[in-house]
Amino acid sequence: MNKNKNMDRCPWPVDDLYAAYHDTEWGVPLHDDRALFEFLILEGAQAGLSWHIVLKKRENYRAAFDQFDPERVARYTPAKINKLLANPGLIRNRLKIASAVRNARAFLAVQEEFGSFDRYIWRFVDGRPIVNHPRSMKEVPARTRASDAVSLDLKQRGFNFIGSTICYAHMQATGMVNDHLVHCFRHRELSGSQLT
Repeated sequence: MNKNKNMDRCPWPVDDLYAAYHDTEWGVPLHDDRALFEFLILEGAQAGLSWHIVLKKRENYRAAFDQFDPERVARYTPAKINKLLANPGLIRNRLKIASAVRNARAFLAVQEEFGSFDRYIWRFVDGRPIVNHPRSMKEVPARTRASDAVSLDLKQRGFNFIGSTICYAHMQATGMVNDHLVHCFRHRELSGSQLT
């Protein structure tokens, strides 16, 4: 693991790649539309798989999906989708790849309506991260009422591969929720709280 291996952290990082993601990204409030789009696409690709698999392929996805530029992805043709399906660096699932294109179009419509996807998505937590205080992974939910609401609204706006569990993972990844365990150094850093 990385230089922070002796720090208390959540138990799920199993290697340096996962540890770096945990230590620098997971749970950090994110307000950049392109990065939010990236996580939407990657979370959809993850469905039925582990996040670790997706992280290993992340750079391949960035290269193949034009650095997650939603305007470019929204213009992908069936021929482009077939080319992506032939890319061994991606999760080659036709439904997931076609979903990325569909979701890019829906993403642009949300940006048009709200001015930014960031403005739209953070409304579901009143603009502030929800800070949970789990003491074990058993206390971390797979979905919540908030993620149910996000999922329902996104589906009504034309998104797919966006069930409540995927939405909750997106909320965790983008810092809308802080689900670091209370003993984890990142919980304290991200919530500003100290254990008593």
